[in-house]
Amino acid sequence: MIIKNNTTKLFFTISFLLILPFVQKQWFNLYSFNINDISFYSILYYLSGAICPFIVCLNSLKNYTYYSFNRDKIHSKKIIRGKRLLLLVAINLIFLSYFIADYIYINFDLIFNLFFKEVNVPKPNIPQLCFFIFLISILLIFKKSRLLLKKIILVNFILISLYLWHLQINNIGADDQFHIYRYFGLNDLNLINLFILVSIEISFYTWTFISYKTNLSDWIVHKPQKGDIIPFLNMFIFYFFIIIYYSILT
Repeated sequence: MIIKNNTTKLFFTISFLLILPFVQKQWFNLYSFNINDISFYSILYYLSGAICPFIVCLNSLKNYTYYSFNRDKIHSKKIIRGKRLLLLVAINLIFLSYFIADYIYINFDLIFNLFFKEVNVPKPNIPQLCFFIFLISILLIFKKSRLLLKKIILVNFILISLYLWHLQINNIGADDQFHIYRYFGLNDLNLINLFILVSIEISFYTWTFISYKTNLSDWIVHKPQKGDIIPFLNMFIFYFFIIIYYSILT
């Protein structure tokens, strides 16, 4: 019953996201007739830019944050331990911490480039970046602070999405002075923002799997089972249609 309900909700969410960009384009056409005046459709068009980011955040908070994994009895052939586990922990923790630190910096960079142009936000140098990565890594180890970081990331995504919507509506060009412009070699900033979030989501899921319950204290991690892959597949399907949404909207 739970699986059926989740499938139904996912179907309606995806259907709504596929229809929304065409509706937004109609609102934009009506908004264009009175572009110099504040009208109902101009307000509606402005507010519509927040719909998709809020759906993404609500879905992520509900389905891609509080993970739970089934654990059977330990079999020696189905566990990861020792040097392999150390390498897996180090790579995932550094990767996730770096993306979180850089993603937060992207937010501040956009704020100051858009609204405080006279103030220059310097990019963190290597020692500063290493400090932030180390600090975030410590916070990711503990469950409560890890969940708090995930919520901060989602708020960060909403804010960046709104800034990019503001750029798009007001035809403000974004060049390489914006830090986000340097990611993935793409010109579509909405897709860049989304790809960064997806990268964090995948790494966050992997880290949650590795650090689940007493895995790190016991220094034993079970190899993924079939049921552990389902959230990852759901994530792939959901964000695939979010990419389609932004592609249609553009």
